[in-house]
This record gives sequence, C-alpha cells and structure tokens, in this order.
Amino acid sequence: MSKLWTINDLSEFLDIPVQTIYQWRTKNYGPEGRKVGKHVRYDPEVVMAWFNAQPGAA
Repeated sequence: MSKLWTINDLSEFLDIPVQTIYQWRTKNYGPEGRKVGKHVRYDPEVVMAWFNAQPGAA
C-alpha cells in the first residue's frame, strides 16, 4: 500500500487550492477521503480512479 496523501498532497497533485478541496468535501464531490483521527487522508489509488473517471480524462 502506498503512503496516504494529506489534503496538501492532493492539492499539489491536482494543482488546485486546498480550500477548493475543503469545499468539495462539503459538497460530497472529489475523491473519497477518510478520517484518521481528526485528519483527512487520501489513498492515491482511489484518487487516480476518481481522476480517470472524470469526463475528459485522458
């Protein structure tokens, strides 16, 4: 299993602001994140699956 990503890691990967990811979470949009204690972590494989499922994905 790969290292889990933080919101900052996800922001850097997608090249979008961290605040956008927080907004997505309130709208149940974006890749699924999981709470680990009080922190949100993302599985890179889940992120890639979500990314590839988006319209216009190459």
